[in-house]
Amino acid sequence: MRLDRLLANSGIGTRSEVRKLISKGRVTVNGTSVRDASADASESDIILIDGEEVSAASHLYFIFDKPDEVLTAMSDTRLSCVGDFIPGNLKGKHLSPVGRLDYHTTGLLIITNDGDLSHKITSPKYKLPKTYLVEYEGTPFTQKDAEDLASGITLTDMDTPTRLAPCKMEIINDRTCKITLTEGKTHEVRRIISHYGKTVISLRRISIGPVCLSEPEPGRLRTMTEDELQSLKDMF
Repeated sequence: MRLDRLLANSGIGTRSEVRKLISKGRVTVNGTSVRDASADASESDIILIDGEEVSAASHLYFIFDKPDEVLTAMSDTRLSCVGDFIPGNLKGKHLSPVGRLDYHTTGLLIITNDGDLSHKITSPKYKLPKTYLVEYEGTPFTQKDAEDLASGITLTDMDTPTRLAPCKMEIINDRTCKITLTEGKTHEVRRIISHYGKTVISLRRISIGPVCLSEPEPGRLRTMTEDELQSLKDMF
């Protein structure tokens, strides 16, 4: 692919802006200064602009540990949002969160500019499991409650009763459980907890399919590993 096209596709700038960078000798490919915008380059090449490495990949994949009180949005004029945690060199790469987490829900968000993968992760068609760690207040859940959820319960907290797809509950202790969903209706976990007369104290997503968060690192953005990405794609 032409170097100017590769860099423009990667969000570095427009084709004309990229050509100016190249013509001024500010771009190197695999250690060699390149002033020809039509020179061949690939995503596997090491490309530097002013000595700083840039990612020339057309699709980027990140894992983000969303903190509490952060909107799942790329911009907001009033409140802290996911976009505030995206480094400046990635701002032009058309990244967006896959799905959303509530303002007070923390944990795993996948952030990418791969629209096809984003659609598959969020589509009910693929029934990709998503697991949440829940700390709650109220009488402890029982194995009978877990069995009910595994069969599918009906929520009656809105105008129209909502039948949920079967989901899995793992009881950890008298205040904590894990709930795994395969559909993701609006506020589904919080509504399940409320259905049983309990109150959510904290809610954290810890996995999406095979991709998991281990220890909490609120605000951390990291590149998804090749193994994580491939294991996720293997789900579809």
